[in-house]
Amino acid sequence: MMAAIRSSRAVFGNFLQKNLCPAISARASSVWAGVPMGPPDAILGVTEAFKKDTNPKKINLGVGAYRGDDGKPFILECVKKAERQMLEEGLDHEYAPISGFPAFTSASAALAFGDNSPVVKEGLNATTQGVSGTGSLRIGAAFLSRFYACKEIYFPAPTWGNHNPIFKDSGMSIKSYRYYDPKTCGFDFNGAIEDISKIPEGSVILLHACAHNPTGVDPKPEQWKEMSQVIKKRNLYPYFDMAYQGFASGDIDKDAYALRLFIEDGHKPCLAQSFAKNMGLYGERAGAFTIVCSDKDEQARVLSQIKILIRPMYSNPPIHGAHIVSKVLNTPELRKEWLGEVKSMADRIITMRSMLKDGLASEGSKHNWQHITDQIGMFCFTGLKPDQVDRLIKEFSIYLTKDGRISVAGLSSSNVGYLAEAMHQVTK
Repeated sequence: MMAAIRSSRAVFGNFLQKNLCPAISARASSVWAGVPMGPPDAILGVTEAFKKDTNPKKINLGVGAYRGDDGKPFILECVKKAERQMLEEGLDHEYAPISGFPAFTSASAALAFGDNSPVVKEGLNATTQGVSGTGSLRIGAAFLSRFYACKEIYFPAPTWGNHNPIFKDSGMSIKSYRYYDPKTCGFDFNGAIEDISKIPEGSVILLHACAHNPTGVDPKPEQWKEMSQVIKKRNLYPYFDMAYQGFASGDIDKDAYALRLFIEDGHKPCLAQSFAKNMGLYGERAGAFTIVCSDKDEQARVLSQIKILIRPMYSNPPIHGAHIVSKVLNTPELRKEWLGEVKSMADRIITMRSMLKDGLASEGSKHNWQHITDQIGMFCFTGLKPDQVDRLIKEFSIYLTKDGRISVAGLSSSNVGYLAEAMHQVTK
């Protein structure tokens, strides 16, 4: 009897292998034997190489995080005070609503659009908390993929490296328009206008609100005005990525100029915000996503569908960073202190740009380095070629990405002279 049972099991097992699980049968040693090794992250690779270097003069200009002049991570005083207040108030760790805390989302929208904006005053913003800038962008990408008629999005060339996979993985088709001019290390305004005027009507166009990543090149106000009119004429849908409000120029209103201009011009864009840089909340993942709607009914319907998208993604957003942002933005004395601190961070970066440019001149460089101070924000496209970057890494232990982008926040008064000397040596 037992022999008969064993025989039946063997026959049934062979049947399953041959008819139901051929892939498993062929790769019995491991289900994932066919998974290829993925390429290393370009930025993380720079950091890993930096850590292994024993040169005491080494500099890491790859990481996109603010550092004080001592080269150490910087925690804002207003953030420390907000956390102490949160502790004293005994805030619990219960779930946030799917769309985030109302105090956070309303403050985020007001910061972006302005307290007196009709978008905020009339409640036309469908705003939800996101997992920093990346998560907020992904919410928007998923919404567009599900509800927007056109599935094509146009990025400035170049753009932040994570934009492509975020939208591609959400089912959008990726295309680009001219933006950066490597000959001038500046904005290719004519190329951008020419390309934008040819983008198919109804397409989505992504715009960096300020401190373009990775180039640090922003349009001038009059250029933004013309871009807005061309985008409106082409009936394109603007998607703003605003990761550096206040952190670019030190002025939250100046950095929100482009977004607010588009609202005045009648656009109804969507917006992804991040508080990683301007509040130093990198690991807290505090961000927001907004769709500007035509009326309150549309706002309610849009927000309901955003929540439906979020529910199977991560269900509820993280609470600690959102509480901090809410405290800082909604408490007058903390907000005032934050505005001063974010300006000091922006000013330090601007100072480092000037010191680098002046240092190159002092070294005797004959090149035009005006673009270093013309660009804005954390990142600078130096114009260095890949072979020059290789020399900086190998000969001077100065680490940056192959495209010549440096994080100016990685510079300090103690090492900017060394960078100027090294850049002069590799560009002579």
